[in-house]
Order: sequence, then structure tokens, then C-alpha cells
Amino acid sequence: MSNHKKILIINTGGTFNKRYDPFQGMLAVDKGASALEDIAAKWLCDFEVLNIIGKDSLEFSSHDRLELLALISQSEYRDIIIIHGTDTMSFTAEYLADADLEKRIVLTGAMVPYAVDPVEATANFASALGYLHSLNEEGVYIVMNAVFDSYEKVEKDRKKGKFINKL
Repeated sequence: MSNHKKILIINTGGTFNKRYDPFQGMLAVDKGASALEDIAAKWLCDFEVLNIIGKDSLEFSSHDRLELLALISQSEYRDIIIIHGTDTMSFTAEYLADADLEKRIVLTGAMVPYAVDPVEATANFASALGYLHSLNEEGVYIVMNAVFDSYEKVEKDRKKGKFINKL
């Protein structure tokens, strides 16, 4: 049996996708998937990318999470990576876990936009992809800053500016 999994990437926005907008004079979420397309162009991977929501996670509404849940529950994919903003990633992970979906879902993102410095976003995405391939159990997981685990065991440490394992 092959260990190869066909993967759905759901790109919801977040810092991972921010780019400088010269008209607004600030970083704004790129509603396309240019960062993911750039990463994917360098790899031979079997995944599909869907762009939805396109917001900073602090702007996520209950309707946005419901839209995400509906997309996942109706999807034929069993293996899913969600690119998500870091500020409310754990809230969305818990929301999805409460739905008891029969899928393997990994949330990841970046503290620094890919357009500013692609290293962290690429490392987090690559780690999420590798971790997803190693998973056998369904559930909701977070992969950030070299921390890989079930969503209940990972948290954003705002003082350190990175994700850590909960004690």
C-alpha cells in the first residue's frame, strides 16, 4: 500500500499571505495563493489549493468558520492543510475538532509574511506537509515553528513570538 496521500490545501489568508499594498501603505492579505503557488512551483506534490475567506484571522467571523467547516465536511479529501492566521488558529482548530470530522487536518501559517521573508512560511508549510504524511490517526493538529502536535497541545506564546508545546 502506498503512503502517498492526495492533499487539499485550504488557504484562508493570515500573515502567511500578506503582501505590501502600496495604495494602502500597509501589509494586506493577498486573496490569491501567490505564496503557495511559488512554493508549489518548486515541488512535485499532489495537492489542490482552494482560496477562501482571505482575511487576517483576527477578522474571522463565526460565518467564516462555518464556511470552512462546510467546505471540509463536504470535501472528498481526507488529508487537509489549512493556511491560517496565527492569532486565532487554535480557536479554529478547536471549532473543527468539535465537529468530529473523519479527516486528518493540519493548521499552519506564519508569523512573518512569505513576501517579506519566505523562510518561515516555507518551513512551516513543508513541516505541515511532512507531518500530515506521517499521520495515521484522524484529528486536528497544529504545525508551527518546529512544533507538531494535536491542537490541544500547541499554543502561541505571544511573549516569545512563536508557537510552543503546552506544559
